[in-house]
Amino acid sequence: MLWSALLLPTPDDTASPTDAALQALAIWALQFTPRVAVADEAVVMELAASVRLFGGWRALRERVATEGRELGVSQIAWAPNSLAALALARAGVEGGWRQPLATRLDALPMDTLSAVRPHRLTLAHIGCRTLGDVRRLPRGGVGRRFDKQLLAALDRAYGRAPEVHQWIALPERFAQRLELMFRVDDATALLFGARRLLLSLCGWLAARHSGTTAFTLHWAHDAMRARSAGEGGSLTVRTAEPTRQIHHLCRLLAEHLARVALLAPVGDLELVADEVVPLEEKSASWLPDDNAGGEALPLVLERIAARLGPQRVVRPVLCEDHRPEWMCRWQPAAEPLPRQPAPVTELPQPGFILPAPLRLLVRGNRPYYQGELQLLAGPQRVDGGWWDRDEAAGQIRQVVRDYWVAQSTQAGVLWVFQTRLDEAPAWFLHGIFA
Repeated sequence: MLWSALLLPTPDDTASPTDAALQALAIWALQFTPRVAVADEAVVMELAASVRLFGGWRALRERVATEGRELGVSQIAWAPNSLAALALARAGVEGGWRQPLATRLDALPMDTLSAVRPHRLTLAHIGCRTLGDVRRLPRGGVGRRFDKQLLAALDRAYGRAPEVHQWIALPERFAQRLELMFRVDDATALLFGARRLLLSLCGWLAARHSGTTAFTLHWAHDAMRARSAGEGGSLTVRTAEPTRQIHHLCRLLAEHLARVALLAPVGDLELVADEVVPLEEKSASWLPDDNAGGEALPLVLERIAARLGPQRVVRPVLCEDHRPEWMCRWQPAAEPLPRQPAPVTELPQPGFILPAPLRLLVRGNRPYYQGELQLLAGPQRVDGGWWDRDEAAGQIRQVVRDYWVAQSTQAGVLWVFQTRLDEAPAWFLHGIFA
C-alpha cells in the first residue's frame, strides 16, 4: 500500500480549511486514483496501483508535489496507511519508508494523531510526549480510562488494524469556486487564481477520460464597488478540439483576459466546464510512431523500452571474440553501447547462424548437405576459448575449427566447419549466406 496525505494550511490551531478547498483538492486528486478521501484538514489517496501508470514512483511523486503546491498544499507525506501519512504530514515529515513505520511514528508528537488530541492534557500529565509514549501505555488501562477511538486509531496508524474510508465520488458536473487572497483590479492578474481552478478542471477531466471544448470563468466584484459596475462578469473560452492540457488552456485564457477591462476589483472566481466530450486516447503502439521529422533511433528504442520493459527490447553488441557463438551478445536497448570492436575475419561472415551446428553426412571425406558440397574458400582457423568455463555444465568452451565457404546445388552458399580436436574429425553446417 502507498498512501499520500496532502495537507492544506490552516489559519490557526482551531481553524480548518474550508469544505470547498478540500473538495477542490479531492477532485484534482481523482485523476491519480479513485481511492481518495478527506481526513480532517487533509486529502488522502491510495496510489499503489497508479505508480506504473504515471511513469514510476519518482515521476508520480514529482507531479503530485508540483501540482499540489499550486493548489495550496502546504505539506505532503507518504506512508503505508492514511493515518500514518496524515501524522507525518502534520509533523512536517515527507517519507515514511526509510525506517520501519513504528520507529518513524514513535518519534512524532502525540497530537499529530487526531484521536489523541482530546486527551493530550491528561496524557501529558502522565508523562507522554510522543506517539511512542502513548503506544507503550498498558492497553487495558488506556481502554478503561480513554475512549475506544484512541486505541483503534493507534492500531490503524501502526498497521495493526484495517482502515475504513468514505471515498470521494467524482461529480457529474464541474463548477468550482475560489476566494482570492486579495482583491484584484487587473484582469491579467486573475490568471494566478484561475490556474488553480484549471488544474482541478484538468484533474476532473482526466478522471472522466474526457476533454473540454468550452469553459467559462466567472468573477464577482468586491462588495465595496460602484453600482454601475454590477455584480461581476464572465468570460467563455472555446477550443477547436477537446483538450485537457493545462498549459494550452492557460495560454488561451491569458490571451482572452488580456482584452478584458475589469469594472471593479474582483474577490471571487468560479470556473464552470460548459462542454465536456470524451477524449479519444492514443493507443501506445509497440512500433515506432510515424514522425515526419525523422526521430532518432535511440529515442524510439527508449520509448518502446519504456512501454514494454527494458529487458524486452534488446539489440546486438559485438564482442571481441572469434568464436561465432560468442561473437555477439544482447543488451537492453536503453543502455549505452560499448566500444564496438572491428571484426577481423579472413572469410565473409554469413547472415544467419544456426542456434546449434548441424552435423553433416560425410562420404569419401566430402561433406554432404542436400548433395555434395563444393568448397569455395577457406580454411579460416578459429582456435580459442580455453579460458571460458561453463560453471553450470562443468565444461570449457574451447573450439578448434576450420571454417569454409561451401556451395550446395540445392541449398545455396553455406558456412561449414571441420573439427580438429576430435579423433575422427567431423563436418558441421553452422551458417547460411542470405
